[in-house]
Amino acid sequence: MSASDSRPVQTVAHVVRRLAIPVTATFSEFRDSYERAVPALDAARIEQLKRDQASWDLVRQATDENAPYSFIRYWGTDVGSLMALAAESRPCTEYLMGNHVFAQRMFRHDPAVMLYAPLRTAIYVDRDEHTWFAIDQPSTRFGSFHDPRIAQVGEELDAKLAALLEHLGLSVPAELVA
Repeated sequence: MSASDSRPVQTVAHVVRRLAIPVTATFSEFRDSYERAVPALDAARIEQLKRDQASWDLVRQATDENAPYSFIRYWGTDVGSLMALAAESRPCTEYLMGNHVFAQRMFRHDPAVMLYAPLRTAIYVDRDEHTWFAIDQPSTRFGSFHDPRIAQVGEELDAKLAALLEHLGLSVPAELVA
């Protein structure tokens, strides 16, 4: 972008609802359950589909097979072990969880949705030794684009998230099923 570009900077203020859901299992038990329900991206298969210049239908099929509860883990890190270097000893794992088929349905309308796709999640233990699962409500993120087509996908992701939470034995916040 050159200094002579006459387009104004766009500033969008929006409200995001963070959902912190109590977990009754131990941190490690819940983390393991979450990772089973939200498997890692089958990167080798995706790379092969790219090399083959596969149809989107094949990508969709591969995604469905990789995401039994609609979501895939694209990335994760053990934040707790890093913070232990600063004498913080609480477990915390952070993830990027999503589904590129849903992301594509929004991307075609505004590539900036990739700021929030995949979704960021965390499993952590608080100062009182309670385990939590946290995520920003998808519809509050994607609704900020003021495009009903993108907002609709955000609402669908709310429902998919509710189903995942139910599968994991967690309370489903009313905001996800409203």
